[in-house]
Amino acid sequence: MAKTSMGLTFHIAGGRFVLKRVLSVVILALMLGAIAVMPAMSAEKVVVYTTLDEPLAREVFAFFEKKTGIKVEWVRLATGECVARLEAEAANPQASIWYGGVGLGHIEAANKGLTIPYLSPNAKNIPPKFRDKNNYWTGIYAGGLSFASNIDRLEKLGVEAPTSWADLTKPVFRNEIQLANPGTSGTAYNVIATLVQIMGEEKAFSYLKALDKNIAQYTKSGSAPGKNAALGECAVGIGYAHDQVKLISQGYRIKITFPSDGTGYEIASISLIKGGKQMENAKKLYDWALTSEAAKIYATTGVVPFVKAPLLPGAIPITEINTIDQDDQWAAAERERLVDRWNNEIYSAR
Repeated sequence: MAKTSMGLTFHIAGGRFVLKRVLSVVILALMLGAIAVMPAMSAEKVVVYTTLDEPLAREVFAFFEKKTGIKVEWVRLATGECVARLEAEAANPQASIWYGGVGLGHIEAANKGLTIPYLSPNAKNIPPKFRDKNNYWTGIYAGGLSFASNIDRLEKLGVEAPTSWADLTKPVFRNEIQLANPGTSGTAYNVIATLVQIMGEEKAFSYLKALDKNIAQYTKSGSAPGKNAALGECAVGIGYAHDQVKLISQGYRIKITFPSDGTGYEIASISLIKGGKQMENAKKLYDWALTSEAAKIYATTGVVPFVKAPLLPGAIPITEINTIDQDDQWAAAERERLVDRWNNEIYSAR
């Protein structure tokens, strides 16, 4: 006989057998419990590709996590990068929702069969003009293309802030302008598409060649030129006005101007990714993205959401800007061809 520390007595030989059986039952129970819990745990997350600026993405997804308990695993990609990633992963999608990014990219993704339609119950909050009629994407905010000029650098150059596309080609701005690369940035592609719609393709590419002489750097991200102008690394950054409003709110001395001859705009959008593995949670995130709670967070960065929210000083609604009659379907369909032409005729010749 043997006595345990708990005062239980059992026969040694039989005890080994009984103890072994008890341990086996306990281990099996734990394993079964773990297996039962694993699907629930894995279901309470959503993998996201986002084109929101990183600080905004962190705030948006942290709020959603706290509100719902659904963990958000996200990767930040420029618009062009995201379309390329979705295409490369089409056979085995790694994310379930694309959150943010120029609407042209969302149209392109839908045309390539990379996203699926979804009619959110909160889509009624968004004007029909700013969501896809077949429900492949829904807009969350809009912003116009503009110029962010560093006031101190302008004074040093002895020049006024540009107020037209033609102003950007003035010799005084030689190596003083930054624009993103349209191969990675939806913002920069929107610039090309805008110019083609204003001038016609041949004149637009002649203009882009003249502009290239003044470009100091083609950045990866569409928001980078404005940030670099704010830091004094260049005189003018071309990008969206809301990114530049945010910089002013942070104390940077920049001036925002819009081309008087007309400008394009983005409809930052959301789409569900075809074959996503956490689709129910992705739909919950999609639905929340169209609420006033989400809109209030967007507005803290200078954007003007479609759902009403308090705006930062200087934020300008798209209705108050001289925008072109923008053809997003055409621009999305022509993206690869126009970017290839830009690469061949302009970028490769630098």
